[in-house]
Parts: sequence; C-alpha cells; structure tokens
Amino acid sequence: MTRRPKDLLLRVRADRQDLRKRDKMAEKNPSLNAKIRPWNQVLWPTMAFFMGFAGLSIYGPLVPKFVQLMHLSPLKAGILAAVPNLSGALLRIPFGAWTDRVGFKRPFQILLVSAFLGIVGVIWLMRIYYPMHMDRLFGVLLLLGALVGAGIATFPVGIAQVSYAVTDGSQGVWLASYAGLGNLAPGLFAVLLPYAFAREGVMGSYALWAVCLAVVTILYTVKSPRISLLGPMASSRPLSSAFLTPATWPLTFLYFVSFGGFLALVAWLPEFFSANYHVALVSAGLFTLIFTVITSLIRILGGWLADQISPRAVIVGALAVMALAAGVISDASSLSWALGGTWLMGVGMGIQNGAVFKMVPFVIPNAVGGASGIIGGLGALGGFLIPPVMAVMGGSRHGSTGFFVFLGLALVGLGVIRYIRLSSPPRSQNPQRFPAELDC
Repeated sequence: MTRRPKDLLLRVRADRQDLRKRDKMAEKNPSLNAKIRPWNQVLWPTMAFFMGFAGLSIYGPLVPKFVQLMHLSPLKAGILAAVPNLSGALLRIPFGAWTDRVGFKRPFQILLVSAFLGIVGVIWLMRIYYPMHMDRLFGVLLLLGALVGAGIATFPVGIAQVSYAVTDGSQGVWLASYAGLGNLAPGLFAVLLPYAFAREGVMGSYALWAVCLAVVTILYTVKSPRISLLGPMASSRPLSSAFLTPATWPLTFLYFVSFGGFLALVAWLPEFFSANYHVALVSAGLFTLIFTVITSLIRILGGWLADQISPRAVIVGALAVMALAAGVISDASSLSWALGGTWLMGVGMGIQNGAVFKMVPFVIPNAVGGASGIIGGLGALGGFLIPPVMAVMGGSRHGSTGFFVFLGLALVGLGVIRYIRLSSPPRSQNPQRFPAELDC
C-alpha cells in the first residue's frame, strides 16, 4: 500500500521521459513536419466535425411537438431524441478502423454526405407531412435520425487525422482543440434552433442547416490535405489490432466515464435543476448550456496539460475532481452548491477528455483510427447507460443521490489507469511510417 504513490510518481517520470524522446525524434526529422501545417490539418476537420456533431440536436427541440402530433410514449420520445447519438456512436467503430486503411478524406466525405442526405430527408418529410399527417412516420423519423447521426461518427476520423499530422509536443492541444470546439455544436444548436423555428419555420431552419453542412463538406473536400496512412509500420487489420491491444479497454472505460458522462448529464441536468430547485426550464437549459461550454472548452486545457506533464497524471487529477464534484452535488443544500458542483464536474470531464486521446498515439500507434473509433464509440454509449442507473439511485425526480454513480465510476477509474503503460509510438522512430506525399 505504501508503494503505490511512489510507483505512480515513477510512472509519471517515465511518461515525461518518453514524451521528451518523441519530441527529439520529431526535431531530428523536420522535413516530415515541414510539409504539414498543423492548423491546416486541424481547421477543416474541426469545422466538419462541428457541423456533423450538431446532428445530436436534430430532433431535440421538436420532440415535444412530435409527442403531441404522433401520440408518442415517453420511451418512444426518448428513443427518437437519442437515435442520432446511438447511430453515431456505433458508426465510429468501423469508420475509425477504415481510416487507418484508406486515409481521412473518403470516410469523412461519406459520413458528411450521409448526414446531409438525412437532413434533406427530414426537410422533405416536414414539407409533405408536417404537422397534420405525422401519425405513422415514427419509423421513418428514426431512419432519418440515424442517417443524420453519421455526422457524429466523424469524430475518430478527425482524431486520426490530427494524430498523424501533428507529431511534436503540441499534439495534445491540437487534439483537444479539435474535439472541444466540435463538442460545442449540440449545445449551441439546441439553443439556436427554437429561435430559428420561430423566425424561419421548421423547413426553413432545416434547409439553412443543410446548406451550411453542404458548404462545410465542400470546403473540407477541397481544402483539407489528403494523407495516405498505409506504410510498413501500419497495421493491416487496424480494428483487430486495436481490439487486441490491452490499453484500448482502460482508455475506453475512462472515456466512457468522462465523455459518456458528459452526454448523460446534458440530458439529465435540465430536469434535475427543474425538479429539485424549482427553476424554470429556460433557466435550467441555460445552466446546462454553461456546463456544455465549460466541458468542451476546458478540454483544450486538458490537452495542453497532457503535453506539459504526464497524461496519466492529468487523468488521475481529473478523476479526483469528478469524485469531489459528485460528492458536492450529492450533498448540495442549495442551487448555488449544485451549480458549483455541476460546473466543477464539467471541468474534470473536459480535462480527462483532452488527456485520454493524447495517450492513443502512444499506446496504440499502428491503429490510431481503429482505436479512436472503439474508444469514442463505446465511450459515447455512456450517454445511454449512465442515466438509467442515475434514475434508479435518484428516483423519478432526478434526485441528487444519482450523482453517486460518478463517485463510483471515478474511483474505479483511478484503479484502471494503473494498467496503461505509456510508450513512444514506433512511427516517430521510422520516417517511412509517416506519409511521403501530401495533396495540399
């Protein structure tokens, strides 16, 4: 028992030495990075992921209307609102693996075009059937929502693109910037769509969304460099390689806790604040939006901290913050304490989100896309699995005792992190692993 702090300190020091070695390798091969401008690799996938991830909110503002028009049960209403997230989470796995085989552009384009076709289908449906003839269209709405969810699956494709493009000590910041800025989309769209519906109507709002998505897809296609990932060190079976790498599963659990927990709380918090502290739904939505912004933007800080010190140490600190926040919320006697605990939870989740993907190129270097798909896809399922457990513990009024779930998950995470061994990626030692030609 007394050796554990010392063992953790030794691991942190080893991690920092590995990071320094990797940076020196990159400095010895400046010609490899000279062809690639990090901002050019990050800007376009970030814009594309932002528009794709916005699909999480495709039905959210209209669900109350659909409940009235289609006589939906609470279960069906919940499934309709969540179906883009479900399809996006599951599609991350195969498309992340495919990225390691064919590069970034083709998977990104297919996913964005699929999301665009889904939105066009929603527009067509609204034009013909909304609002008077929606009775038997639940299945069609599910199918279109799943298609829109393809945009959410762009996450591992962009993670792989940034991981392979940025090889110096700033990789954590770039990865966290890509993911953090993209994660802002659902919260912003959830706030803006009701105003757009009131001003432009349902069809007009969705049409504007489709146009923006089409423009971003074209910009990504034209502007984003193309990188071929096939090389002598690349895995011929990226998905199998990622599945068989032991480090994949602790990282998946950690992302399940932080990002899956984030998605769970986005759905949970409005009712939690409204039922327990008697605030208006508009105010509860605003509190949830602040939580979303904090979690998304603080992710960049998490990536930066992972660059400066050990990613493992950053994750340990983030888990401790989440455990503390869960305790504060569970014992909150006023709205102020609940808000403080909630936003503190967002800080811990965001920092951990940024640090987790800093580790992926180090522990799974030959299947970054496949691993990112598994970690991102299965991790996002926390948004489905955590709320029912919170409901069992917190009751029908979304009581504060439901947050004990995060206390337990954080404590388990502190045990899981011990089983991840951080090492330098082979690709930094083998220049042929990195692409020789780029379409810039």
